[in-house]
Amino acid sequence: MSTHPALEHDWLGACRAAADGLRAVLADHPTSIERVIETGERGEGGDKTLVIDAEAEDRVFQALQQLHDDGARFTVVSEERGTVDFGGGDILVVVDPIDGSLNAKRGLPHHALSIAVAVGQTMEDVLFGYVYDLGPGEEWRATLGGGAFINDRKITDPPPERRTPDGRLELIAVESADPRWLALASDDLVAATRRIRAMGSIAVSMCQVAATRVDAMASLARTRAVDAAAAQLIVRESGGEVAFLGAPGGPLGAPLDLEPHHPVVAARTPESLQALMALPAVS
Repeated sequence: MSTHPALEHDWLGACRAAADGLRAVLADHPTSIERVIETGERGEGGDKTLVIDAEAEDRVFQALQQLHDDGARFTVVSEERGTVDFGGGDILVVVDPIDGSLNAKRGLPHHALSIAVAVGQTMEDVLFGYVYDLGPGEEWRATLGGGAFINDRKITDPPPERRTPDGRLELIAVESADPRWLALASDDLVAATRRIRAMGSIAVSMCQVAATRVDAMASLARTRAVDAAAAQLIVRESGGEVAFLGAPGGPLGAPLDLEPHHPVVAARTPESLQALMALPAVS
């Protein structure tokens, strides 16, 4: 397990406090009528900001402020507020208060808090990842070199990927599921898999790979770091494989900022990862 000084702070406690706050926000806005209300502004990530997005981010920042008050120094990159200085230093915290906010506002199950802690500017520099799926109430987390966990149970010896008799993967999760992008990739998906699932949250879809609930995951469009930074570490610490297509410096070279840079693929084996890397993706 990594013994980097950055991990001396109670990141898990802060993440759990933030998740508690998010549950309270959604409980206070239980219907889709309440959840579709917008603030009239756009977040730094470019999307229209919902009231639940803003309130969720407030709860996350309250938890991070407590860490700062306890002595931690870091910079936050967050979907709504952009870059926020909590005393500088070498630590970068990458936050998406609600990945899958369309699901959240429509009342669909999978929408997640995603928080990653890094000591550099790329995916390879992430030391700690936390994803809380607010639908089923599942907590996923990982520390570099320390393994991946779901609801405090370490993911050890996850099931192998499943294949059909003709060699295709049994089930792949697909994100960025615009019908036009699915049409573009349809022939390649037919060749790669028997079935697809579109959960509507990149963080959640990637976590499913960590437990081999799906055999692999592919985004068909460029991905923002706030959606994937935590989950990619969870997949890797479960023994899985991750690549950001076209990233400079290698498969984990995608930058930790707010721009959508590279499609991401995740799988249980290097062979399956290579096959998914051939999928056509939106530039």
